[in-house]
Amino acid sequence: MAHEEVVTLDDIWVHYNSTPILEGISLSIEQNDFLGIIGPNGGGKTTLLKVILGLITPSHGRVLVLGKTPQSSRGSIGYVPQHNLFDRNFPISVWDVALMGRYSRAGLFRRYSSDDRTAALNALQAVGMLDHKNHQMGKLSGGEQQRVLIARALVSEPKLLLLDEPTASVDSTMQTEFYELLDRLKHRMAIVLVSHDISAVSVYVDKIACLNRQLFHHGSPEIEAEVLEATYKCPVQMIAHGTVPHRVLKEH
Repeated sequence: MAHEEVVTLDDIWVHYNSTPILEGISLSIEQNDFLGIIGPNGGGKTTLLKVILGLITPSHGRVLVLGKTPQSSRGSIGYVPQHNLFDRNFPISVWDVALMGRYSRAGLFRRYSSDDRTAALNALQAVGMLDHKNHQMGKLSGGEQQRVLIARALVSEPKLLLLDEPTASVDSTMQTEFYELLDRLKHRMAIVLVSHDISAVSVYVDKIACLNRQLFHHGSPEIEAEVLEATYKCPVQMIAHGTVPHRVLKEH
């Protein structure tokens, strides 16, 4: 059975002060896809997410999210940005942060409904943070904070979850649990993950997009070294994962 197309990007160009940031990007994201986007700094990865969110209007091309404009579909998109700066001493609880994801539905000066509270409970349960709901957000570890921020994105019950470098502040011992959480969530929605961690992404995602202004690859996580070199504009050493991980080097 054909899957629903959640995102359609058709010949997308984005310019900043006449400089091209994205050049002719065309790809589709289907229901329950887990797509990893990799590429060098400045390659347009965050810009691409903002195009999908409707925060940036392309210079040229067509964007559809759930068959509508990104702005019209924004209520069906969950987003965890790259940097979440806040005062660690600010007395906001995990519960309050999760509920913030229902703000657009509750509206200004309106009280949260029982449906809002149920959605927050379910979201915290899904990310394994329900037992921490009364804890102060600033006192949590980096990995725990990221789980709460994902819960905040989930309470809107999105059909698409966008994450921009979500493991940047997560130590290595928590990263495996984090990726396994996303692997479970993909059965409920499409997920797009921007990351520099090529090895981890290649293990957990279903598809990979290699982006550096242009799209060099979109599909199987099995990527040829030549594609990575074209994306990163430098030589790349591949790591083969088997009984014993080892480097695969080109012959000289």
